[in-house]
Amino acid sequence: MVDGGVPFPMLSDAGGKIGSVYGVYDEAAGVDIRGRFIIDPDFVIRAMEVLTPEVGRNPQELIRQIKAFQHVVATGEVTPSGWQPGGKTLTPGPDLAGRVWEVWKP
Repeated sequence: MVDGGVPFPMLSDAGGKIGSVYGVYDEAAGVDIRGRFIIDPDFVIRAMEVLTPEVGRNPQELIRQIKAFQHVVATGEVTPSGWQPGGKTLTPGPDLAGRVWEVWKP
């Protein structure tokens, strides 16, 4: 990683080919609108967010979601809304169906 850089490859989509595939290319304006996609190592889209250009994205929430997906894969547990590493998780199953409100009290 270069000082001040990011530890992963980045790319440009000047022609809108990638944005068109993901449905975020604004052909009239000739630009991609704000789209964020979390894609797992098996190339499955796990999360997506699309915002109009005048509203910015939240990088802290992106990092939280990536950590939550990593936790889910590693443990089989599920993470409730606003979960942070080390926080309470839930074990999915028939006993939890319809009872999340009883088990999860923020």
